[in-house]
Amino acid sequence: VAAEQLTFCLLPSRVGGVCKLSTESSLRRCRTPDGKICSGRGKCDCGICICEATEPGKFYGPRCECHDWVCGTYNGKTCNGTHSYCDCGMCECDEGWFGDACQFQEECNLPNKKSKELCKNQQGVVCSSRGTCHCGSCMCENSDGRGLVTGRFCECDDSECLDEDTGEVCGGHGQCYCGNCYCAAGWHGDKCEFQCDISPWESKRRCTSPDGKICSNRGTCVCGECNCYDVDPSGDWGDIHGDTCECDERNCHATYDRYTDDFCSGHGQCNCGRCDCKEGWAGKKCEHPLSCSLSLDSSLKKCRGTSNLPCFGRGQCQCGQCTCHPPGDSRVHGKNCECDDRQCGDINGEVCGGHGYCSCGRCICEVGWFGKLCQFPRSCHMSDAQSKELCETSDGVMCSGKGSCHCGQCICSPQDWWVSGEYCECDDRECDKHDGLICTGNGLCNCGNCECWDGWTGNACEIWVGAEY
Repeated sequence: VAAEQLTFCLLPSRVGGVCKLSTESSLRRCRTPDGKICSGRGKCDCGICICEATEPGKFYGPRCECHDWVCGTYNGKTCNGTHSYCDCGMCECDEGWFGDACQFQEECNLPNKKSKELCKNQQGVVCSSRGTCHCGSCMCENSDGRGLVTGRFCECDDSECLDEDTGEVCGGHGQCYCGNCYCAAGWHGDKCEFQCDISPWESKRRCTSPDGKICSNRGTCVCGECNCYDVDPSGDWGDIHGDTCECDERNCHATYDRYTDDFCSGHGQCNCGRCDCKEGWAGKKCEHPLSCSLSLDSSLKKCRGTSNLPCFGRGQCQCGQCTCHPPGDSRVHGKNCECDDRQCGDINGEVCGGHGYCSCGRCICEVGWFGKLCQFPRSCHMSDAQSKELCETSDGVMCSGKGSCHCGQCICSPQDWWVSGEYCECDDRECDKHDGLICTGNGLCNCGNCECWDGWTGNACEIWVGAEY
């Protein structure tokens, strides 16, 4: 009886499990004001919407009209992270906060100078000259009432998302993020102007790879077909291919040298990311000659040293000996290529902050300086109050709560190696990896993005585009 009562409460249009509504009445209950059934994101079952579309986010609501993935973002966080929550596409702000992404504080305790510093973009311009600064956050211009100037520093022009014919943002079928359209399920195109001729869930099914990922996380799904990302900037064919982008030819390149015409160390054939070695060669990348007196395992063990990668991922291991990559670069050296003096330089190329020298990839600081790059002076001529003022973020938190303040500079927690940034606000775990190496060992992680050294490119600095050798 209880089960029957529960069923009746949830589905009053059903009696004894049988729908008593006519087809027309059922669809009328599921229809949205614009005439769509379940907002085009689900199926109508006896007057109740069963939401089925799950890309790019979860849909819910009586008529599948709600989707939290379009909530406003600030500084990469939906609804500014901890100061609100997303409810049916709108940010619900905590008390004392306001804005589309709850990014503004009603009361401000920051000095004006500190506030403006937090509002400057990378070029040092306050709010990109397209907004005003409010308590360390930019309030972007909105003269036309459409809010097309967006971004943390008002750097984004969302007018690029306007459909030329209708004038709607992303054709009314998506959300604009910094000038780029992210289309709702079933729509595609630069302005979300094209509709697929198959259902969103059928599109997802066709694009799902054997491991359950959409296009193997290496491409985008458009109407049931995967458009694979091409990470090779010069070749005619993409490194990533297959019906669901399941093949990654980069896996046939050695870690130390990811950009040559020689797949499988030049001693094999690459088939869907796996090497089939020629006679006389062995190994995952066909790097080991069978003529070597050492076994493959013994050779790799000898090349690893104290690392879990042969030659520390910076050179070629052949018959137990390392050749550091690229040949002729004296900054990478050592028996197992364990020394990488490039690690001593900052983003601007200055070695050890100009206050020390580099020894096997580590800075030896002069007297009076300390830090990984000798960037902190031991003596400080600031008062404690002056120092702390420079270390506070816009919400008044010292070094984002992830470090300590020294002479107006944040020293991020050494226990959490991934915490970085001027205010310890960055998470370097977001930097792309290859073979377990952040930025493939060919660049520096700068606030979650790889800054590649000369001769390297790619999201993870995995592609060599320097001179041939």
